[in-house]
Amino acid sequence: MILNIAAYKFVEVDDPQALRETLHDAAAGAELLGTVLVAREGLNLFLAGSESGIESLLEVLRADPRFADIGVKRSVSQSPPFGRLKVKLKDEIISFRRDHAAPLGGRAPAVAPLDLARWIERGEDDSGRRLILLDTRNREEVAHGTFAGALCLPIDRFTELPGAIAGCRQALEGATVVSFCTGGIRCEKAALWMRAEGMGNVLQLDGGILGYFEAVGGHGYAGNCFVFDERVALDAELKPTAGEHATNLPAS
Repeated sequence: MILNIAAYKFVEVDDPQALRETLHDAAAGAELLGTVLVAREGLNLFLAGSESGIESLLEVLRADPRFADIGVKRSVSQSPPFGRLKVKLKDEIISFRRDHAAPLGGRAPAVAPLDLARWIERGEDDSGRRLILLDTRNREEVAHGTFAGALCLPIDRFTELPGAIAGCRQALEGATVVSFCTGGIRCEKAALWMRAEGMGNVLQLDGGILGYFEAVGGHGYAGNCFVFDERVALDAELKPTAGEHATNLPAS
């Protein structure tokens, strides 16, 4: 069994190169495969390997006070969905190229998966405002699945989101808007930027779709969740949907 993890955290990193070297050595020593992105705004990683190897990497990571509380999403597969290990320095851990988007000074308000499931059931939030689910992913991802009735933007990359939002701002007025993405990193930036642009009714789905699947399952969601590796997509039980990577083992 291969254990797969996804994790990110926005936090100020004053020496990205030193963090890159530490994580490269830890991941390589544990024989992990996947991608680690390090930037001054934080860390974003997708790794796969043995359970002991993953836990050794997480032990190193959490020994750093900046990442002691980093959230980790786990799933399993029969074989590694990555071909090699890449640990890279980047300008951003998710490219957006807009000011007021990196939540180093505080996150945008978030809604927990269980609360969102209740809102979906009612079609409104707890205060009675109508609910709009805003998909911040690209068209390729959306084609594999999304929340039923979600507002999906005609974009091919995350940097195109601001332009697409400009054309639907009027439709968002008067609603509680919950932005979402695969694991939370894009909707976190999107929600913060939208609020900075005057849209104070925007929240983020804490943990993204994968966090929702883990806490709730597929309630209100149609299809699978695209992931950027050889598994292609995960179903609501966090099981891979592609070929040899599929497994009936539950996620740990």
